[in-house]
Amino acid sequence: MLALVTSHDSAAGLRLAEVEEPQLLANEALVSIRATSLNRGELRLLAIRPDGWIPGQDVVGVVERPAADGSGPAVGTRVAALVDQAGWAERVAVPTDRLAILPDGVSFASAATLPVAGTTALRTLRHGDDLAGRRVLITGASGAVGRFQIQIARELGASVTAIAASRHAEDLRGLGAEQVVEQVELADGPFSLITESVGGKSLADAIERIAPGGTIVMFGSSSGELTPVGFRQFVPGHEGARLQTFAYYTSGSGIGADIASLLGLVAAGRLETRVALTLPWTDIGQALDALRQRSISGKAVLTMTG
Repeated sequence: MLALVTSHDSAAGLRLAEVEEPQLLANEALVSIRATSLNRGELRLLAIRPDGWIPGQDVVGVVERPAADGSGPAVGTRVAALVDQAGWAERVAVPTDRLAILPDGVSFASAATLPVAGTTALRTLRHGDDLAGRRVLITGASGAVGRFQIQIARELGASVTAIAASRHAEDLRGLGAEQVVEQVELADGPFSLITESVGGKSLADAIERIAPGGTIVMFGSSSGELTPVGFRQFVPGHEGARLQTFAYYTSGSGIGADIASLLGLVAAGRLETRVALTLPWTDIGQALDALRQRSISGKAVLTMTG
């Protein structure tokens, strides 16, 4: 079968190559991939993985061979899944507890935006416990995760303040943000939950706005800046607040169930996905450039033939 593999000699850092078919464990289904989406974290992986490695975490497609142990969906079922790697290929082996069935009316491209970004949004917000009537601050709100966080927090009854450039304000208000400001220091706190993906000064300003007993969930550092953190940043005024790190790949089981719940929201018209760019997977270089340059607002989706 064909797959995109890392190749540091090529301009895009990837090449299309013939690779071995996946070897299935008893609890794994073979999925014929129809689409995948790109995630910013994959840019770093492309730079550090050896030649011949197959990237790709968001996958949607059709079950070609069901799991031998009888778990999971039948042949021909449309599914979405989150895998650790090897998603940029014609076929991939997926543990059935990481699979979710696509509802009728949800396209492959739309579903491809959900596994990493959607589950990250859902699981970071869970650190805030019951958000009904609570105030939530979301940094990096114009990105894929931030857009999902706004909508899910709204669904949970929270009042959302989003941090994003002013050109995104109208769009994010349409998703459910009650307030959109360009910097954390302009946000009126305190907030029960802050999701923080920028780091540096943004994180330092977030600490100043967390409510006593509140939680700041750190799940990225797009600024690349370090943040000095000390006891006196929390007292007085922020007693009992905590910093919580989050990485989706260590966030526990039930990925398939979470993807299914997100797909249910999409099917019901209560969660908007944003496909900003759709390209055949042979044009991976163009898609990666758009991601690196932040020239799109939404997800870049690659489509496979089949």
